[in-house]
Amino acid sequence: MKIIHIITRLILGGAQENTLITCRLLAQRGHEVTLITGPALGPEGELFTHTVGKGYKTYVINELRREITPLRDYIAYSKLKALIQGIQPDIVHTHSAKAGILGRRAAYHASWRKRPMIVHGVHGLSFHPYQPPLLNKLYIALERRAARWTDHFITVADAMTTQSRAVGIGTNKPYTTAYSAIDEEAFVRDIPNEEKLAFRREHHIPEDAVVLVTVARLFMLKGHDYIIESAKTLARQHPNAIWLFVGNGNLARRYTQQIQAAGLSDRFRFTGLLQPDQIPLAIQASDMLVHCSLREGLARTLPQAMLCARPAISFDVDGAREVVNDQTGRLIEPKNIDQLIGACSELIQDARLRETLGSNGLALVREKFAPDTMVDTIEQVYQGLKPES
Repeated sequence: MKIIHIITRLILGGAQENTLITCRLLAQRGHEVTLITGPALGPEGELFTHTVGKGYKTYVINELRREITPLRDYIAYSKLKALIQGIQPDIVHTHSAKAGILGRRAAYHASWRKRPMIVHGVHGLSFHPYQPPLLNKLYIALERRAARWTDHFITVADAMTTQSRAVGIGTNKPYTTAYSAIDEEAFVRDIPNEEKLAFRREHHIPEDAVVLVTVARLFMLKGHDYIIESAKTLARQHPNAIWLFVGNGNLARRYTQQIQAAGLSDRFRFTGLLQPDQIPLAIQASDMLVHCSLREGLARTLPQAMLCARPAISFDVDGAREVVNDQTGRLIEPKNIDQLIGACSELIQDARLRETLGSNGLALVREKFAPDTMVDTIEQVYQGLKPES
């Protein structure tokens, strides 16, 4: 099949890594794959180097941006439409809100004689309770309209299907869950102890410290504030606890100032931006993952931690409960600092429990998040769609 994938920007992020894995494996399976994206703007890094030599073509539309700007959006739409008409694909598979709306409309109106079948990937929702109600109404209205141009939805968690249908998005269209794939070998590989100790030394972490790692952009709604707040109590209770923030973003200075004001500068470490191939080492050099994001489709960092045999503590949002439970970590009420303190304290002081939960998590996610498992599901969806003539 001829397949086009469209995503807004190739920054370091779960939706982006998911899409690159999908494009690579589809190309390896003999499909003719094209990836269309916008520029990777912002402090989150870029993934363009990961598209080179993978068997598919990549086009960058400079006007395809995350922000809503009508003139630029119209130009991006026109360029998308022209590319789709030129390639004449069997399938157009869009990802993220902006690319999803512009890409689906462009695909639907791209040709007078034959249009491709249109699939939309839901990695997270544009509407959520932490933004103004009027903005939510706008996004929901846009998504309902875009659903008219959609033949099939693929979500990264069952929760995304439930929440989308609950607000009337694609209620008459099929949804399929394909858990977001992770290149598992890098995470499952038992990294030599010396490498892990060297990572700790690089970031001034004592060998005997219990490390609570957070892998997330330093960005709004990612929950770093709650982790810092919980550390005010936990640091007094557990002198050997160290918090490690992996990632970068526009709130880095704010979090540094909060930590300094709390007198916790000696208990927090910031790695800055790490490339994807460095994430397994950061997790394996730590003892548990703490993820307090308030909105996610299904955060990739949760199964990544489990593949490293590390327990995960997470707010109970969106798809988190599909991997985190009492057997693999601790699922806690969003924004509940007392529960966060309790869960972290329990795992900080019990190494055997951490080991048990980590082993259980590894067993749960190893097949569920395998790249071939995800792409098998996506390919089956494609094969079930017959291009219109």
